[in-house]
Amino acid sequence: MRAVPVRHYGRWVAALVSLAALAALIYAFSQGKINWGAVPDYFFDDRILSGLGKTMLLTVVAMVIGIAGGVVLAVMRLSKNPVTSSIAWFYIWFFRGTPVLVQLMVWFNLGLVFEYINLGPLYKDYWSSFMTPLLTALLGLGLNEAAYMAEICRAGLLAVDEGQTEAAHALGMSHAKTLRRIVIPQAMRVIVPPTGNEVINMLKTTSLVAAVQYPELLRAAQDIGQVSGAPVEMLFLAAAWYLILTSVLSIGQFYIERYYARGSSRALAATPWQKVRASVLAMGRPNGGMA
Repeated sequence: MRAVPVRHYGRWVAALVSLAALAALIYAFSQGKINWGAVPDYFFDDRILSGLGKTMLLTVVAMVIGIAGGVVLAVMRLSKNPVTSSIAWFYIWFFRGTPVLVQLMVWFNLGLVFEYINLGPLYKDYWSSFMTPLLTALLGLGLNEAAYMAEICRAGLLAVDEGQTEAAHALGMSHAKTLRRIVIPQAMRVIVPPTGNEVINMLKTTSLVAAVQYPELLRAAQDIGQVSGAPVEMLFLAAAWYLILTSVLSIGQFYIERYYARGSSRALAATPWQKVRASVLAMGRPNGGMA
């Protein structure tokens, strides 16, 4: 008997509808008075590259603050001490329940309430001099991220079976060594995927700090757009850079997840190059693309 591939006519219909929608979208944008030449002209402008560097700086430092704070809050949430557990719960409830933009504006405008910041013999200065746009952005983004990372870390630690900790203690391993060698490596399989998503989300959330006068990527693009008379084109330029950065971070996240998946699955997920190679080989086989 000769095997006849099953015809999937619904796939052809879906492909045609998708192509028609894409063509309609391209046609709609082609009708607009958009100066597409302005995008490559300013793509590597010094102001754009400076804003790009500050965006990456904000992303890295804010995530470091968020991860460090999240670990501390997760330990506090899991503590049997009702005081520390309640404080951690309240922190997470407050920062997850209010928008990031509101938190940024609160930090930025606290100078209207406090004229000075006085830490005794350690530090004393005007609030406006102390709370710079950079510090406002780091506090607003980092403290908010800590609330989300706390729940991610807590979920990862709780995902490890308690029997593994008990077995490690029975073998004479200390609590610190048990965490380092047994609990954390297994918890990382749960922690890494959402943490990678948080890094990508943080990169995009940095665009909100334009509201507090910090000259990151979006702010630089807006400034150029006002001067050059191409505000929409500069927004497209900023979007292109965000897409490039998120794509790079997504690739890094994939390989980190693949690394921590060792030992938990029989076959590791194929890399992008392996997927492309498999698709090319499948197209070369008889009836390879019709099944």
